[in-house]
Amino acid sequence: MTGAPDARDRAAIEQERDRIRATYLRPAGERPPSSARGLHHFAVVCSDVERTVRFYQELLEFPLTDIFENRDYPGSNHFFFDIGNGNLLAFFDFPGLDVGPYAEVLGGLHHIAISVTPDRWEHLRAKLDDAGVEYQLESKVSIYFRDPDGARLELLADPLGEMYGSKVL
Repeated sequence: MTGAPDARDRAAIEQERDRIRATYLRPAGERPPSSARGLHHFAVVCSDVERTVRFYQELLEFPLTDIFENRDYPGSNHFFFDIGNGNLLAFFDFPGLDVGPYAEVLGGLHHIAISVTPDRWEHLRAKLDDAGVEYQLESKVSIYFRDPDGARLELLADPLGEMYGSKVL
């Protein structure tokens, strides 16, 4: 299938979604506890360390918490930003290795959604406007935009565990 699904395909997809939901989804009170205790960090590749630091720390106000050499690739940096609630967003650069431009591929990154308070959301939206960063506004609580390397980000004014006013946790 290439392109968006037509009505018949969408009906089949919805039927499959219903089957998966019925087979695997349990009400909140019946779900076992997760074996995980949280997201330690999410790592993304960048092409320019300083440009990435300026974007995430200065524009989005996510403090840089550490930077050190990547153990897997000599000369590469591994650095981290605090995105709240004990969670980190990490980056690698790979100097001398042509990783090519960002691309959405099967198994790859689609977007990173980061929860912020409604007042922070408004503040950061104004900063994106001032910086000339293009974005897409969704549902009055969500802004989609791209970082300097093209990775898609979402700032979401919904609380953690909610999506557009519905509980997802």
